[in-house]
Amino acid sequence: MSTQASNANLRRVILSSLIGATIEWYDFFLYGVVAGIVFNKLYFPGSDPLISTLLAYSTFAVGFVTRPLGGIIFGHFGDRIGRKSVLVITLMIMGVATFLIGLIPTYEQIGVWAPILLLVMRIFQGIGLGGEWGGAVLMAFEYAPPEKRGLYASIPQIGLAIGLCLSSGFVALLSQLPEAEFLAWGWRIAFLVSIVLVAVGLYIRLRILETPEFIRVKDAGQEAKIPFVDMLRQYPKNVLLGMGARYIDGVFFNIVAVFSIGYLANTLKIPRQTALFGVTLAALTMIVTIPLFGMLSDRIGRRKVYAVGSLVTAGSIFWLFSVAAPGVDTTTLWLSMVIPFGIFYASVYGPEAALFSELFDPRVRYTGISFVYQFSGIFASGITPIIATALLAQGDGQPWLICWYVIFAGVVSAVCAMFARPVVPQKML
Repeated sequence: MSTQASNANLRRVILSSLIGATIEWYDFFLYGVVAGIVFNKLYFPGSDPLISTLLAYSTFAVGFVTRPLGGIIFGHFGDRIGRKSVLVITLMIMGVATFLIGLIPTYEQIGVWAPILLLVMRIFQGIGLGGEWGGAVLMAFEYAPPEKRGLYASIPQIGLAIGLCLSSGFVALLSQLPEAEFLAWGWRIAFLVSIVLVAVGLYIRLRILETPEFIRVKDAGQEAKIPFVDMLRQYPKNVLLGMGARYIDGVFFNIVAVFSIGYLANTLKIPRQTALFGVTLAALTMIVTIPLFGMLSDRIGRRKVYAVGSLVTAGSIFWLFSVAAPGVDTTTLWLSMVIPFGIFYASVYGPEAALFSELFDPRVRYTGISFVYQFSGIFASGITPIIATALLAQGDGQPWLICWYVIFAGVVSAVCAMFARPVVPQKML
């Protein structure tokens, strides 16, 4: 392949990874954005708002519980038959499930079948994303020059920021409708447009080639027979350290982007649009800061950037909750969300993909990074809104127990990142 053709394919791979990740994260986060403001009212009605909210967040958590299953299933085939084929399947699963959520009748219309159908679609969302993230990251990582893998692998990570921006921004825009219309049909539009995004993603993804590293493994006949078993046998320490390092990512993200929206709107009576636009501004900032920290990890080392970022990110949660109060100035509130979430959090999420990819060899890499990222998501991400809701109640409505929980997660992640040792050597690690 000529240099020009190779560069064109590289650009196509990076664009495909970014767009695919954006669509998947949009679909997945959209559920979280509306869980505490729509689903608790329409699908889990009850006399106690706390119980309704906890039930809505429980179905949100189910998506994280099923993500490891998707990671194992699609990681297996990604390591056996290739990254590209798997990514086409995962995109379709995720997109169709999200589209169908927008069509599910409410509890008032079909009774208990409403939350059951919502739960089933959330399960498929989790399975789809469980296989998507690892493949999108690997397409960029395995095509990248060794000295730029932090930067290239961080580009699909931008999909998280764009997906969150689109989901929270779209819901914020739809929230301008009268409350009755928003609850009746407005929120559904955000789910239904997913099918258009999937069509665009599939068109681009079908035009990319398989990664050079996987082709070398396949040509040599070295594919792992059962990648999951080989991963556990060869890299048990890296699996545990990777999951520990992931802790602050999931906790901080879901406190700010999921829990805080309901907390600001329901507890502090701050307009929902204000909270959603704050998250949207932070997500826009991350579009720039994520690749900057990915590039920084190429220069001074993945583990250093990640460990320091974990501690700084965790500590910044006190600023957010100190500022958040009834009647707070909107600009001040937005700054307290944008700087910790849009900048500090990016210091973790930017280098994360390359850090995890380097913990495994190409034979089991899809399975390895998918399992580390998705299995840890159960405790790091999925149950975080539930824990935060319980800690808020335990603290008599004050958020300080939540803040100390985030600090604990940051310390665990920093320690695990520093002890992690890459299988793929990079300079200045």
